[in-house]
Amino acid sequence: MSNNDPSNINQLLEMAKVESINYLMDVDSFPVFPTNNALKLLQLFDEEIPTKQNDPIDTLKKLAAIGSKTTVNQSGSRYFGFVNGGILPIGIASRWLADTWDQNAALEVMSPISAKLEQVCEQWIIELLNLPNTTKMGLVGGTSVATLCGLAAARNHQYKKMNWDVNENGLIGAPKLRIIMGDQTHGTVSKMVKLLGFGAKSIEIVPSDDQGRMIVDRLPVIDESCILILQAGNVCSGSFDDFNAICRIANMLGAWTHIDGAFGLWAQASEQLKHLTLGMELADSWSVDGHKTLNTPYDCGVILCKHPTAITEALHQQGSYIELGKSRDNMIYTPDMSRRARGIDLWACLHHLGKEGLASLLNRLHEGARYLAKHLQEMGYVIENDIHFNQVIVYAGNETSTRQVLKKLQSSGVIWCGSATWKGKFIIRLSVCSWQTNEHDLAKAIEEFRKALR
Repeated sequence: MSNNDPSNINQLLEMAKVESINYLMDVDSFPVFPTNNALKLLQLFDEEIPTKQNDPIDTLKKLAAIGSKTTVNQSGSRYFGFVNGGILPIGIASRWLADTWDQNAALEVMSPISAKLEQVCEQWIIELLNLPNTTKMGLVGGTSVATLCGLAAARNHQYKKMNWDVNENGLIGAPKLRIIMGDQTHGTVSKMVKLLGFGAKSIEIVPSDDQGRMIVDRLPVIDESCILILQAGNVCSGSFDDFNAICRIANMLGAWTHIDGAFGLWAQASEQLKHLTLGMELADSWSVDGHKTLNTPYDCGVILCKHPTAITEALHQQGSYIELGKSRDNMIYTPDMSRRARGIDLWACLHHLGKEGLASLLNRLHEGARYLAKHLQEMGYVIENDIHFNQVIVYAGNETSTRQVLKKLQSSGVIWCGSATWKGKFIIRLSVCSWQTNEHDLAKAIEEFRKALR
């Protein structure tokens, strides 16, 4: 096969298709985490950059042979580690198609299909999450960057009320803004706060209850210099802050509220779970991932903001060469310009699931977490949290035993789960995130816990 010969693209794509299908058919029999012998294969990539071109078939063969043995099966049915989510079959198929189209989603004139599908997804997500009609959506890499976008909009909006134009004047000499968050806030939030120019001294920490929820009665004095950051789905316990109470206080006193809902914000789309998100619509901005709970392909982060001017002034770029469209230009709601068309596979997953399918997926994840908690507790493990959504905190009675159990689980190859520190304890953290996880998989997980406890 001659190098870069367009006539041979069919052979390349056919090979990629076969390798992908074989992987999907066999992956359930692979260890959830690669074996040490498999990981040694990665050393085969340690080579000098080739001087001459390689045959693309040979390149793809090498990638497939090594890569298929060294992936973490995070999209499978027995991965309970980080809140990574699975991937719906329609997500894989639409991603393949979108990658073939290779659209730059920045402007409508660059990709009308990308502009239209993001516009539709925006309307659907506003309806699913019961958000204000003024809400605008941007698609980014993940909730970390989505949070950055929401807080950038908050910074500009709050400064404008204080007669300070941060785009014009910058932060030197600016009035002080206060960042208020709970002591269980995800670490990426602090990182994004600092990236925006606020030092650690700007952050005021509110203590949390036994489930990781911000204690409302311990809030500091709130005013229009404040940006409050709440959680929809604690990364360990899955708990939700009291949005109804805190957002009403913030709105009355002129503060901005951002809700970090990486995996939990979707709970609003389930009648069974929507009580968790009561008052969520009263916030000013929200961040959520598609690639977690919704099971879209990676990467798909969503920023939602009910103040269009605030987010566009914070993120929009200027340039004489930019040709704005008549309906939607995706780049004005995100920090980046050139990016892949995430809205294509997001639309495909939402269109496939519909309201009922999404609610069913959410409910299955919740029931899976409840099932695990019930059987592990009966076995003798301590479950440290109420099962709010899809997270389970497991403790084996003392730190030594918990670490030993985790080591056995992670080396089993049957399941994989992670750890964290919760209220001063080293714990095992289970996240039920994949559409594929069923009772058979849960039973296997429980059996591995049983073996590890012995």
